[in-house]
Amino acid sequence: MMAQSVAGRWTIGLVLARAWRRAPHLVVLLLLTGVAVVSLFPLYWLFNTALTPASSTVKLPPDIIPTNATLDNFAEIIRVSGQGRLRLLGPENPTRMSRLLLWFINTAFIALVSTAAHVLFDSMAGYAFAKRKFPGSNVFFWMILAALMIPGQVTLVPLYLMITKMKLINSYVGVLLPGLADVIGIFLLKQFIQTLPHELEEAARMDGASELGIYGRIIMPLAAPALAVTAIFAFQRYWNAFLWPLIVLQSPDLFTLQVGLSFVHTSEFGTNYGLMMAGAALAAIPMIVFFFAFQRYFMQGLRIGAVKG
Repeated sequence: MMAQSVAGRWTIGLVLARAWRRAPHLVVLLLLTGVAVVSLFPLYWLFNTALTPASSTVKLPPDIIPTNATLDNFAEIIRVSGQGRLRLLGPENPTRMSRLLLWFINTAFIALVSTAAHVLFDSMAGYAFAKRKFPGSNVFFWMILAALMIPGQVTLVPLYLMITKMKLINSYVGVLLPGLADVIGIFLLKQFIQTLPHELEEAARMDGASELGIYGRIIMPLAAPALAVTAIFAFQRYWNAFLWPLIVLQSPDLFTLQVGLSFVHTSEFGTNYGLMMAGAALAAIPMIVFFFAFQRYFMQGLRIGAVKG
């Protein structure tokens, strides 16, 4: 009996010791769970309100779980957005479609073209600063980095005056032109490319490769992870862009999704929060899918800029 008692106490003590060792991990897990719940609650509330009838969106207390879930807000936002013509096919294009679908197409076009431009020009500049030494290269690079200290709102008026003088107001070119390259993209790619071995370039030059050939056949394939991160950040940025497209675009048929939705849910009688959240949900769904599809590249983006050159 005494041996069994000692064994039982020993087992209990062992269990308590293991629980004590795991306590810090449990505390961290609970904290992370709490942070995740707090962070994801606005997203949950977005879809909750989007599925709530318009008459119930402002009631107190609100429904944490929608009791009368409906898709009426989504149907209504398609109806009130109206019909428009796809201007990508020309100003006289007779094809008519829902403006909501039109805004999706416009936003995807601007985001894809801007992303492609970023990948091309940021990688070219990053390669030049990382591998090609020319007079004043360091000065130019630090001048580019210094642009990060200038708030984007400060440049809105000069950019608008330039676009106006070039007669690019109310056009996709006016939206795209100021964003063909980005300081963050140049910095990330420069940091990554400078870690690539110099021997690869020297071997290519000995084989007669041109500078453009080295860039296209060696640097670009090896820098694929950094290029993917740059593309993801650029696409996310231009998909959610609002202020600059709002300033440049004037025709409803040219609006991006964010700009178009800002006009749909407001009226002289107030704001329809159901429509607002339905529009925000429609705009957020592609980004949510995009994030989960490429989340490992998002994590790589946190490490690329930390590489010491």
